[in-house]
Amino acid sequence: MSRIDTTFAALKERQETALIPFVTAGDPDLKVTADIILTLVEAGADLIELGVPFSDPMADGPTIQAASERALAAGTTLSGVLQLVAEVRQKTEIPLVLMGYYNPVFCYGAERFARDAAAAGVDGLLLVDLPHEEATEISALMHESGIALITLLAPTTPRERMERLAAAAEGYLYYVSMTGVTGAKKISPQDIQPAVEDIKKMTAVPVGVGFGITTVADAQAVGAFADGVVVGSALVKIIEKNGKSEELLPEVAKFVTDLKRGLTALTS
Repeated sequence: MSRIDTTFAALKERQETALIPFVTAGDPDLKVTADIILTLVEAGADLIELGVPFSDPMADGPTIQAASERALAAGTTLSGVLQLVAEVRQKTEIPLVLMGYYNPVFCYGAERFARDAAAAGVDGLLLVDLPHEEATEISALMHESGIALITLLAPTTPRERMERLAAAAEGYLYYVSMTGVTGAKKISPQDIQPAVEDIKKMTAVPVGVGFGITTVADAQAVGAFADGVVVGSALVKIIEKNGKSEELLPEVAKFVTDLKRGLTALTS
């Protein structure tokens, strides 16, 4: 079993919801990102999505757009992100999922990327702008390398296509809770619960929910019916506010600890 599969299996046995924080690699720089990742692990994260900075992050709102700009200005490249993963992998077995856009992977070279990502210890890849129908090459390469190609579903996905994507999913399914970009609107758990419960009937893989989850209450509300909750913009704002100050890691740890405590409370 992969690290992703093993993690979700253990959480299911404990009847816990996965906490999946997102941070942008290289914000404020790669060295600090390594410290942030290890802080997330200690604070209770179950999986981590690591954003690969890109100059045109079309699915992201202002908060993560700015994080990408800061990371790129700091000299972050896809090669550097893979080196970061390799470094962190020496210290933790937490599943690490790269999230971003296809252009950096295409420019790096799909075959080379698959080889280097696997060697570094990447567990999953989520490409926001690559439709399933156009992902044949990268999907095959990821499968050969043992890396899960994470599938995105949205409220606007037609049911027939949703069933097809859900049936082919691996690792976990990422349900985008709303139309629009990250961090732009507040989530409405009661509105998305029926869709998530419906999707769970279509697939054997866990279903995580992202976009709009910013507080412990949000995470608890969604965690009551989803297999995982993804928290991105709210965490990235903490990183932006604190930069490289001494308060950064304690503030990150407090936020994530509170989120994990809230999710754990659902089963107590």
